This record gives sequence, structure tokens and C-alpha cells, in this order.
Amino acid sequence: MSDEKDPEHPAPPADTPDRPAPQKPEAAEEPDAAEAERGESSAPEGPEDVPAWKAILQGKGPRGLALKFGAPLVALLISLVITMILLRVTGADPFSAVQSMVEYGTTDNSIVDILNRATRYYLSAVAVAIGFRMGLLNIGVDGQYRLAAFLAAALGGALTLPAPLGQFLVIVAAMVVGGVWAAIAGVLKVTRGVSEVLSTIMLNAIATGLIAYLLHKDRLAEVSPGSNNIATPQIPEDGRVGPLNGFLASIGIDLPGQVYGLLPLAVVIGVVFWIVINFTRFGFDLKVSGLSPSAAQASGVSARRMIVITMVMSGAIAGLIGMPELLGASYEYSLNFPAGLGFTGITVALLGRNHPFGIALAALLFAFLDQSSDVLQAVDVPKEIVGVMQGVVVLTVVIVYELMRRWEIRLQQRAVAVELATGHDLAAETSGSAK
Repeated sequence: MSDEKDPEHPAPPADTPDRPAPQKPEAAEEPDAAEAERGESSAPEGPEDVPAWKAILQGKGPRGLALKFGAPLVALLISLVITMILLRVTGADPFSAVQSMVEYGTTDNSIVDILNRATRYYLSAVAVAIGFRMGLLNIGVDGQYRLAAFLAAALGGALTLPAPLGQFLVIVAAMVVGGVWAAIAGVLKVTRGVSEVLSTIMLNAIATGLIAYLLHKDRLAEVSPGSNNIATPQIPEDGRVGPLNGFLASIGIDLPGQVYGLLPLAVVIGVVFWIVINFTRFGFDLKVSGLSPSAAQASGVSARRMIVITMVMSGAIAGLIGMPELLGASYEYSLNFPAGLGFTGITVALLGRNHPFGIALAALLFAFLDQSSDVLQAVDVPKEIVGVMQGVVVLTVVIVYELMRRWEIRLQQRAVAVELATGHDLAAETSGSAK
């Protein structure tokens, strides 16, 4: 470009009298008025010009404070209107259905179940969000957490260790298993170019088959007394994590059910995730590697190494998803162990824009919808409508976020075009006064 400085031939000082200021071509100096009005720019693509799908996965959205809070509220209102229309189409009274869901979802027993569900959803969404921050689609969170929970349950049931060593060992084992299982997809991507989407989907199937093979009475499981259910040996008392009810009662909150004792672990994971991503060199390298691997490589960051590390971290967090249920409720891995949490985490992470606080709100919303779906049958509404509601919420929020993002980028481009035009005028005036 004509306005770039040549390090070998520096420009003369501005006050040199016998040498006029260099003239720029008019095409470069005067931006087209229509182009400036449209907010278009001929500048090379930057971080904000990434494809829409990648921007959504990386949590990009409106930066203005009003838009950050206004966009999700508008999206939720739109999704609520669409949901009520769908309820009316099915022949149900939308107002009575929503009222029944709110009344049932705010009872004490429902609040406990919502908190427990949200804890699992939150950990799953954070595991997914770590990959999303680098543009990686870790579809294998479901297989990673189930395999980790199974092997950790088998280890916890086979050993009797004093507290807190027993709990610590089970949690670390789950993180190691999840991290190793996710690392397979990362290694395949950087060494053989295998898409992490395909490899993690296949690893989900392999994990399911491996669990089915090992969950046998002649291997790592046993038949539960008085039933036909197959499960790993129960974790002894010293290896369990008690509920939070005692602590909650001490601060004046009395709940009838048992709240997971590992709920604070989810909070800690969210805080650490936020700090690492936003305030550390690793978080910066991770985001840069996701935006532009070539730029990361030029700055001395190995994008291939970052891919493997990111997958390992995502898998390690995925290994924690089953720990609240395993150590706080079931104490064994059986055929009834919760499944499908990894795929729920994908939608929760998208809804929360990969931000820890947004993910927490999205996890509570999804937990509320799941819990309150049980009461819909009482008002002659099929509970499956909740799945439709969740899908509508996600699609609406994603669309609104993308529209807001594009609108804000257009405003920024328009402001830059005006500044460039103003800057050129000032340069011309300065040149004229020097003469």
C-alpha cells in the first residue's frame, strides 16, 4: 500500500521546505461515499470477520452492555411467543400450561432437582465451551463422561480409602480417563487430519460398546441384590460426598431433598475457566489459535499442540460431569446412570455464549424446563413439547445474537469509515498550512 513506511527509505520530516509532501492517489485517499454509508471496508479480514458459525461457537456477540443483556431477553421473549403459538396449535391452553410449569418448577422439591440437574448441565457445557473457544467441536463429551464415570465407579467400589483420599482418587481418575479419551481425537486431528467431529462421534460409539462389555457380572460389575440391574460395586461411605443441605440450613435455606455436595466444584470450575480464558497467556494463545492457526504459528504458538491440549482439558472437565451423581446419589454406575448429558451441554454452551455466567443461566433454564415438563401431562400437554421449546429457545437466541453481532460490526465499520475520511481531511489541511 502507498501509505506504508519503507524502513530503508524513511520519509523526510514534515517541515522540509524544498520537498512537497507525498501525494496519495485519490482512490486511496477519498473513500467512496456510498461505500462509507454502507459501512463497508476494503481492509483485510480481522478477528470479527470470521464465519458466522465459527463466531457463534467462539461465543462472539454484541459487545455493548445494553446489547449483551438486551439480546438474550429479546430472544427469550420471541421464543416464548413462538412456544405459546405451538402450544395453541396442539390444542392446549398456552397460558395454563406455562402457569402450571412455573408453579410446579418453583416448589421446594423441584428447586432441589433443578439445582442438581443444572450442576451436571453446567459441567457438560463448560467442557464443550473449552473446545468451542478454539473452534473445536468436541461432540464426544457424552462418551467421555460416561466412560470416565464407569471406570471411576469401578475404582471407587474396589478400594476402601479414608476420606478425603477416596473422593479425591475417584475424581482424579475420572478426569484422567476423560482427558485421555478426548486426547485420541486431538492426536488424530493433528497427525492425520481427521475431523474431531467424526472422531469424537466414533469414540462415543466405542465408549458405549466398551462400557457394555465391561458392565458384566464376570468383569467389573455385579448383579444388584433383589433386582436384575447390573452395576459396579457400591462406593463405601468414606468415598462418598455428603449433601449441601447442612451448609444451606446453617444460612437459613431449608430444602427437603438432597443437594449435590459437589455443586461448589462446578462453581470453582466455572471461575477457573473464566480466569484462564480471559486473564492468562494460555487463554490468549487458545483464542488466537482458534481464530487463525497461521497467525498463532507466526507468533510462536504451536496450533497443533494447542489442539491436543484443548481436547485434553475438555475431556478432563467432561470426566467431572458424572461425579455429582456418582459420589452424591447413586454411588454406583448402573444401567440407570444418566446419559445424554454431553449433547445437552452443547446446546447449553451455545445458549450461554461460552461465558461461565451465561452458561449458568442457560443450565438453570434447561433444568427448569426438564423438571417442569412432568406437570404438562396434567394439563393434557405431551411432555415432549419441552424438547421443542428448548430447540426454539436455542435457535432464537443464536439467530438474535448473530443479527446483533452483524449490526454492531456494521456500526463499527461505519464509524471507522467516517474516522478515516476525517483523518484524510485533517492531513490535507496540515499539509496546506505547512506550505
